Amino acid sequence: MAHPPRQQRADAVRNRSRIMAAAHDQITEHGPDVGMGAIAAAAGVAVGTLYRNFPTKADLVHAVVTEHAEAMVIDVEQTVTRVLAGAPVLAEIRGVMSRFVETSAESHAVKAAAGALGAADYGPLEKRAWVAVDKLVTAGKGAGVLRPDAKTEDLMLLITTAPSDVPREARTRWLSLFLDGLTTGTKSTKD
Repeated sequence: MAHPPRQQRADAVRNRSRIMAAAHDQITEHGPDVGMGAIAAAAGVAVGTLYRNFPTKADLVHAVVTEHAEAMVIDVEQTVTRVLAGAPVLAEIRGVMSRFVETSAESHAVKAAAGALGAADYGPLEKRAWVAVDKLVTAGKGAGVLRPDAKTEDLMLLITTAPSDVPREARTRWLSLFLDGLTTGTKSTKD
């Protein structure tokens, strides 16, 4: 007879949550090469507690990057929802792409998450991202604000390769040049 899965103790849940928050902060500030000891100290837990939750550093970094990739995908999906509800397509595309570029510049974890879309172990998230971005491209073409030859791959390229290690002015200029190259130069009635 199978037993139902054991519920985690409240302190174990809190510890894991603190570890994830500390890992996020440490990876954001120092990149994925930050030491496990530094993460444990920032979380206020013993190194053994950290390793009980994440047996390897790769497991911890994967969990943090997955969390960021999930947030990125949710942002695109919410953007699609707004567009389908009548929000200006081009403004929404510019907004979500600008958030990706700026967030990846501020966070090494987000940059890793953007780059990870395409790695084999991020398949379900990548598929969701492609579906959502495809809907944005389709809506942009339908509204006449994206060029007829614009492709989903174009926006996915922006997401995965946006320059994040340059000053804000350069990032803003690059994003504008990239997106202007995909647009028709006309405004739809929704933009």
